[in-house]
Amino acid sequence: MSANARTISARPGLVHAKRARAAVAGERRLALGALAVILLGSLVIVAMAANRPSFISATSHTNFFPRWMAGPLGGIWPSLTRSNTTLRDLFSGSVALMYAGYVLGVRHATALPVRLLVGVVLAVHLVFFLSPPLALTDVFNYINYARMEVVHQLNPYASTPVLEPHSDPAFALSNWHHLLSPYGPLFTLLSFAIVPLGVAGSFWAFKGILMAASLGTLALVYRCAQMLDVEPRRAVLLVGLNPVVLVWGLGGDHNDFLMVFCIVLAFYLLLRAGALGARREADPEPPATRNGAVRARRRPRAWILALSPPELAAGGALVAATALKASAGILLPVVLAGLLRSPRRAVQVALGMLASGVVVGAASLLAFGAHLPDLTTQGSLVTMISIPNLIGLALGQGGETNTLHTALNVVLAGALLGCCVLAYRRREPLTASGWATVALLVTLGWVLPWYVLWVLPLAAFSSSRRLRTVALVLGAYLIVAWAPVTSAVMSALHLEPSKTALGRQHQRLVKQLLN
Repeated sequence: MSANARTISARPGLVHAKRARAAVAGERRLALGALAVILLGSLVIVAMAANRPSFISATSHTNFFPRWMAGPLGGIWPSLTRSNTTLRDLFSGSVALMYAGYVLGVRHATALPVRLLVGVVLAVHLVFFLSPPLALTDVFNYINYARMEVVHQLNPYASTPVLEPHSDPAFALSNWHHLLSPYGPLFTLLSFAIVPLGVAGSFWAFKGILMAASLGTLALVYRCAQMLDVEPRRAVLLVGLNPVVLVWGLGGDHNDFLMVFCIVLAFYLLLRAGALGARREADPEPPATRNGAVRARRRPRAWILALSPPELAAGGALVAATALKASAGILLPVVLAGLLRSPRRAVQVALGMLASGVVVGAASLLAFGAHLPDLTTQGSLVTMISIPNLIGLALGQGGETNTLHTALNVVLAGALLGCCVLAYRRREPLTASGWATVALLVTLGWVLPWYVLWVLPLAAFSSSRRLRTVALVLGAYLIVAWAPVTSAVMSALHLEPSKTALGRQHQRLVKQLLN
């Protein structure tokens, strides 16, 4: 072949290589731009919140924004507008842009250097650690319920906060004054430990604990993704940089991060034990005997006596997650169903659940007597933009009725059963657990934006693209529902669910429990 012929034949390969390099470079630019938008948006939102009292930091108000609450960034943007309308639009726009960047980042995560992604995750967590409390006042409810027991000897599961001395510094900062504590006993016991730090010290201690829990979860997510042969960068970005979780969850200092850490820890331990994933191992057989009948009789005993620390600990972690926040309990039957084809593993996890349940139950009984978290009252509350309430509006009922509430509970029970069957058939509970969590989120009448965190790790681990898509759609819905500008837009369109007869009834019930 002549030199000219070789040159001509080589050109298509060179052109293809150049196009491939250009495509990779373009993908990297998009991914880097997405991270920049998330980081910049985080800085803008925290700076707005720390600048002055406003709706962004719900516990602040005119003449009350102490330095310990505003944090080191307090007053950092003195030239920012004094208009609440402008502030509302800036906040809503920033969150929307961050979410667009987040979706773009998830799509192009494979173009990101791992170290850069880790650096951005750490930077964003630090930004929200330095933030004043955003959006809601739950962190001060945590502190107040703990102080009721430790300082005033009032059982938070038996006495409402209105009975404590109103001079307590946490009372004025909290708001669920007529609600028995709905928080799990393990979380409540943990919160007792930081009461000696005072209100300000407890606030910052909670921020540090929740940030550590979030970062610990992401470290486990990265490792789990590697063991499942899932792209770890995409998994970390999907879980760790969701703006809904960052702004309303990490910025709002919510205990869901502790619950999710325990859930992800449980799946990590199951992966370590070889119980999940493509490389899952079959149950080890008990030692061979001459008599097959004797071997069969001994097998159930071996399932119990041949203890497996990782599987026992996984069961314990799932019960700990439930004792932190009851929502995690929906995963217990799904995980066991996914392991039933491996009886020894199912028995070991069940034993771990039982042992952990006994320990937590005994501790709760000693600390709180026979009283339990008040999940019934909280379960009767309705947010105006929850999916059940929107369904009730669409049906012309004015919102979520008692009948609709019951019907959706039946739907949830059916979905949970279906997820158990799915887990059993696939011999693994990851995807089924994700769908069970989605079913819980869409049937909850009292849904809050950071709840999307519950499904994100499961979506990150799952082989189901549909589950990841649904998780992203849920995040977008929650932004639309909770962005401050939404209420103004709905009012302009004469869509005001709080002004129907049933909507006013739901609002009255909430107000009766507040203040």
